[in-house]
Amino acid sequence: MIIRVEYFYWLLGVMLALVSVMSALDRSNPRRWTTSLFWALYAVIYLAGDVLPPAFAGAMMVAMALLAGFGGVRSGKPDVLPEETRRASAARLQHKLILPALVIPAVTMLGATLLKDVKIDGSFLLDQKHLTLASLGCASIIAVAVACWLTRATPLQAGRESRRLVDAMSWALVLPHMLAVLGLLFTEAGVGKAVAHVTTSYIGLQSPLVAVAVYCIGLALFTIVMGNGFAAFPVMAGGVGIPVLVHQFGANPAMMAAIGMFSAYCGTLMTPMAANFNIIPAALLDLPDRNAVIKAQIPTALPLLFVNIVLLYVLL
Repeated sequence: MIIRVEYFYWLLGVMLALVSVMSALDRSNPRRWTTSLFWALYAVIYLAGDVLPPAFAGAMMVAMALLAGFGGVRSGKPDVLPEETRRASAARLQHKLILPALVIPAVTMLGATLLKDVKIDGSFLLDQKHLTLASLGCASIIAVAVACWLTRATPLQAGRESRRLVDAMSWALVLPHMLAVLGLLFTEAGVGKAVAHVTTSYIGLQSPLVAVAVYCIGLALFTIVMGNGFAAFPVMAGGVGIPVLVHQFGANPAMMAAIGMFSAYCGTLMTPMAANFNIIPAALLDLPDRNAVIKAQIPTALPLLFVNIVLLYVLL
């Protein structure tokens, strides 16, 4: 492959290292050294994750959790353009500001469909094992270039804006990564088998409707607890989805997985553990109620979960 997904991991690591350096130089941040260390550790995971001993990488993630848990990650004052300059640029560009955002899905779809079989000198242009991620990485770089061209800014300014957004999201930026790892750990520890034992012993899954309800509601509940559908899915798929819905009732695995993940996302809408989705937006919008986003989403999440149960049962 000419464009491998690892290249984008390394680029992301470089960006996080830049955020770490900027945080260390920000004297307005009362926790600048611990904040810088947090982002430096995260950068190392992306830059050298393939060669790090697993125990060492795990220790780094524990250290990051401790830094965040004890209040060591704080926001500073990023070096951004003055308010007047930004307003003047927005007035000049108007609706053109949406173009970089539109570039990302457009280029991603183009890469994942039309360019998926393109070869140069006998090698695939894009990483075939991670085609969508490689396309997304290319799209993001092109979007940054378009944004710099539109706003007449430099790549360094793009780095400063990245640091501003990272500061706004703070440690919650890391949650999807860590919670996905937690799901894998649960799988390795046999939590899925324990769930299967409990559900078959105490609930009884002889009825397809009961099995579907346990599967979908279980995914939503596990997501509420862990904050991430990717962490919940291996547990419920291994405990109920595959052994009961697929093997016992003959469900299509792809359908079981798709509707199951959709059910897990219903849990995402209802939990503060999904901080990057539900708590950060409230903070960015300066809402007086930090759970305002969750309260607004619950009336959508619950009916949608019910529809998922009915849909999976009908299609079973």
